[in-house]
Amino acid sequence: MSILLDRESKVIVQGITGKMARFHTKDMINYGTNVVGGVVPGKGGETVEGVPVFDTVKEAVEATGADASLIFVPPPFAADSIMEAADGGIKYCVCITDGIPAQDMIRVKRYMRRYKKEDRMILTGPNCAGTISPGKALLGIMPGHIYLQGNVGIVGRSGTLGYEAAAQLKELGLGISTSVGIGGDPINGSSFKDILEWFEKDPETDVICMIGEIGGPQEAEAAEYIRDNVSKPVVAYVAGLTAPKGRTMGHAGAIISAFGESASEKVEILEAAGVTVAENPAVIGETIAKVVNAA
Repeated sequence: MSILLDRESKVIVQGITGKMARFHTKDMINYGTNVVGGVVPGKGGETVEGVPVFDTVKEAVEATGADASLIFVPPPFAADSIMEAADGGIKYCVCITDGIPAQDMIRVKRYMRRYKKEDRMILTGPNCAGTISPGKALLGIMPGHIYLQGNVGIVGRSGTLGYEAAAQLKELGLGISTSVGIGGDPINGSSFKDILEWFEKDPETDVICMIGEIGGPQEAEAAEYIRDNVSKPVVAYVAGLTAPKGRTMGHAGAIISAFGESASEKVEILEAAGVTVAENPAVIGETIAKVVNAA
């Protein structure tokens, strides 16, 4: 089993006619993802990689039954695309776009609250690598060949560290149920806590790997949730132990501004909640393997 995405997911790509969107659409189709269409206003009737292009999300959903969307829309227009997906009947949306203004994402979060929680679209990103359920479907930009199917769930703010964890696990013969990138921006669609809740419910995820970084309260909030609600073993890695205070490092959200936002403080908080923390990125895989073997 997997969370958020499986073989039955019908995917559309918003912004499909762009160069990078075309490249990754082809990659997703080759992986086996059920890409059923694309959306670009004014380009309805065209085809990209053999799939039809529609002018609006509603048209695409009506014609194809799509329930998932990948957004490759430039930053000035990406927030509108997310809201269009929410109104168009999409259940799960991944936003790859980097550089969306924080104020736009505040507007998106408020807009989505007009829907009841059970009817609200699930959003991951922006500024993320996407989601993959190995052997089933890929919704994003990650290299599918490094992911082996298995029982470790990965959730992370950093896409490349997610790749690193997957590659290390594959070398050790361990696979992944689903890997979810939540993005590195200060305001994102889903938090660690949201994805941890999904993994806790998934009967085929036995161990959870959480990849955090400096900045923001998400890791501390996740630690509290893990302590009180997660029965499965959790392994974490927090990037940025040497990052100076007050300077943005990499992602827009990776800036230390308050207590509990540095890597060392987050490690302390996670360990106090019973999480096993990997000392450095080179040992994420072996740390997970030790936990798997001990379980």
